[in-house]
Amino acid sequence: MWRTLLLLVIMPVAFAETDNLMPQRKQVLQELLKNDCGACHGLTLKGGLGPPLLPEALAGKSDTMLVDKILHGRTGTAMPAWEKIINVQEAHWLVQYLKKSR
Repeated sequence: MWRTLLLLVIMPVAFAETDNLMPQRKQVLQELLKNDCGACHGLTLKGGLGPPLLPEALAGKSDTMLVDKILHGRTGTAMPAWEKIINVQEAHWLVQYLKKSR
């Protein structure tokens, strides 16, 4: 609960600064998505051990909830917490990247 409240306070700032990520960091995040997330969500992100991460699968899911899942994982599942590797701004960038058609 407190994590969600904290994210609601931090998220507007992170949303505003999403485009401030360096191109090199965006590349690292794309590689993380492909290699690490793809290990469970499928290399094409169509699903596997984890659910699909395609735009249509994420439609209707709040950015705040998705960022929270990325940063803190999902208890009782194989979804790990990534908060030691990426920050709120980067998690939001990943959500936006996943939600747009590629």
